[in-house]
Amino acid sequence: MYNNNDLIKTMVCSTGIDSAPTPTGTFVTGNKGTSFFSDKYGEGGYYWTSFWGNYLFHSVPFDKDKNIIQGEVAKLGEKASHGCVRLSVENAKWIYNNIPRNTKVYVET
Repeated sequence: MYNNNDLIKTMVCSTGIDSAPTPTGTFVTGNKGTSFFSDKYGEGGYYWTSFWGNYLFHSVPFDKDKNIIQGEVAKLGEKASHGCVRLSVENAKWIYNNIPRNTKVYVET
């Protein structure tokens, strides 16, 4: 994370697998929420912030009972998502709390 040219925070993340890549480019943050669940994938995430359509910054996934999936935590730093940017719960919450809507975002993988 940068504020102008000053580095203020770094985060380990997971981006999309090859068959479901994370979009790259310049985007603007949009809607936010404290959690979601996808019936399609059978998992959800905490502290989401959208950056392009249904592409989100969010926590590592949780199961139908809202328990973090530990095997997915272990994948942070690797391609692992369906296209979203996955973060630790702490880092997803940091973005949720500190990055306002309409903030310019540059995504590179």
